[in-house]
Amino acid sequence: MASSGYNTPESQLESIVPVHPTSARRPHAITVQSENVSFTDDHITSKFVNRGSKVNVVDGQYIVTPVAQEIEFQTQRKVSKTGLMMIGIGGNNGSTLCATILANRHQITWHTKEGLQTPNYIGSLLRASTFSLGADANGQDIHVPVSDLLPMVHPNDLVLGGWDISGVPMDKAMSRSKVLDYDLQRQVAPHMALLGKPLPSIYYPDFIAANQEARADNLIPGDDKQVHLERIRADIRKFKKDNELDRVIVFWTANTERYADIIPGVNDTADNLLNAIKNSHSEVSPSTIFAVAAILENEPFINGAPQNTFVPGAIELSEREKSFIGGDDLKSGQTKLKSVLAEFLVNAGIKPLSIASYNHLGNNDGQNLSAERQFKSKEISKSSVVDDMVNANRLLFKAPAPGEKGKGEHPDHIVVIKYVPAVGDSKRAIDEYYSEIFCGGRSVINIFNECEDSLLATPLILDLSILAELLTRVQYRKEGEKEFSPLYSVLSLLSYMLKAPLVKPGTEVINSLNRQRNALEGFLKACIGLEGSSDLLLETRLW
Repeated sequence: MASSGYNTPESQLESIVPVHPTSARRPHAITVQSENVSFTDDHITSKFVNRGSKVNVVDGQYIVTPVAQEIEFQTQRKVSKTGLMMIGIGGNNGSTLCATILANRHQITWHTKEGLQTPNYIGSLLRASTFSLGADANGQDIHVPVSDLLPMVHPNDLVLGGWDISGVPMDKAMSRSKVLDYDLQRQVAPHMALLGKPLPSIYYPDFIAANQEARADNLIPGDDKQVHLERIRADIRKFKKDNELDRVIVFWTANTERYADIIPGVNDTADNLLNAIKNSHSEVSPSTIFAVAAILENEPFINGAPQNTFVPGAIELSEREKSFIGGDDLKSGQTKLKSVLAEFLVNAGIKPLSIASYNHLGNNDGQNLSAERQFKSKEISKSSVVDDMVNANRLLFKAPAPGEKGKGEHPDHIVVIKYVPAVGDSKRAIDEYYSEIFCGGRSVINIFNECEDSLLATPLILDLSILAELLTRVQYRKEGEKEFSPLYSVLSLLSYMLKAPLVKPGTEVINSLNRQRNALEGFLKACIGLEGSSDLLLETRLW
C-alpha cells in the first residue's frame, strides 16, 4: 500500500497508484538454452569466445589476422545484501539519492502543478533502459530492462549511510539542497530524519575551496592521517556489521578536490602511499584516504568527482589487495551530449574545429568550483571526452609523426564554469560546435540545455553502485585454466556513467558513448551465454 509518510494520512488515490515499471520488482526470468551456458541455483556459467583482430602495418599495407580466445564466466546468482556509504551524503546528490530511494521504497506519491507524481527510477540505465535479447517467431525484437539480464540489487534494498563535513541531519540537508518538490520533501522528511546525521568526515582545507569552511562542522578531529584512515575503516566495518551486510559500496559524491601532485616516493607506489599516510604527507587528499580505506576493507570504491583520487599508489594497492575501484567524475548532461554530438560529427566526416562549453552552476558544487584549483580538476575531466573519437579519424585530424609522442591534432576545447547562486541546482549549459564542412565551408551548432544537476547525477550513482556489486560476483577463467579469478581491479566497464573513465594503466581510454554502452551490453550478455547485439540482420538484407 502506498504511504505518504508517517505524519501524513494515506489517501484512497495513493493506495491504488501502481508501482512505476522502473521501480517494480521482477524475478530473474531469462534462461538461455545453449550448450555454452548452464544455470544452477548458485551460479550462471557461460562460455564466450572473445573475437578480435591483430593488425600489422608494413610499408603502408595492413595485414589483418583474426584472433579468438575462449573465456568462461561464472556469476553468483545470490545478490549481496548491499550498503551504500556516500562521502558527501548530506550534499545535493547524496540527500537527493536518499530521498529518491525512500520515496520509491515507501511508494510516496506527491503533487506538482503537472498533477500527481509517482516515484520512479527514470534516468537509470539499469532500471529504465533496455537491451535486445533477440527476435520472436515473427521477427520482432524482444527487449528487456538491463537490470533483468542478471540478478542485480534492487535500488530500494540499498542500506544508506555515509559521511559529511556538515553535520546537518538528513531531512534538513534535503531541504537545504532545494532539489525536490516541496510536497515530496514534506512527505519523505520523516523517513529522512530516521537516517540521522552523517558520520564525521575528513576536512583538509587545502584540497577544497575556502568557501566550504563554513559547512565544516562535523569532522574527525586531529591532523593524523593514519588515525583518519583507521577511523574510516572502522566506520565501514561497523556499518557492515550493524546492518548485517555482505557488501558495502563506498562512493565519493563530495566536493571536487584540487589535483594532488604525483611525487616519486610519496604516492607513486602502494607502499609509498601507505607510508605517506602514516607520515600525514600534505599531498594525500581526503578522497584518497577514503579510497585506501575501502581498498583495505576489500569493499568497492567509486569516485564520482573529477580529481585524481586514484594516484598510481592507490591503483597499485587495489591490484595488490584485489579490491575494486572505479571512476572518475559523473557523466550526466552536457558531457554526455558532447560525446554523442562529437562522435556524430566525426563519423559523418565533419571536422570539429572547436568546442566551447559554458556552464552556470548555482549549487554548492558550483560554489566550490568557483575556486581556480578545484575548477582545474573539472576542466581536465571535461576536456578529454572527445579524444578517442578524434584519434579514430586521421583523415580529418593530423596524427603524430611515427615515434613522436602526443595525441596529434585535436579541436580546441574551451570550458567555462561560472558560479551563479540564483540558478540553484538548475544547471544552465551552452555548447558551441564550430566545424569544417565540404570545400572549406563552416558549420556552427549551438545547444542550450537546462536541467536539475542532482536529478541527473542521482541515477548514475545508483547504476554505478549496483553494477559494482554485480561485478564482485562475476569471475572468469581463460581456456586451460583450472580456477576462476575475480575481474581486474579497475572496473572500466563502468565507463558509460563517467566523464574521465579510469582504465587499466597503459590501456586506451574509451569515451565514445556508443562503444561504452556496447561494451557493457556485450559483457552482460556474455555472462548468460549470448553474443552481443548484431544489427547486420542478414535475414532481412540477404534473403
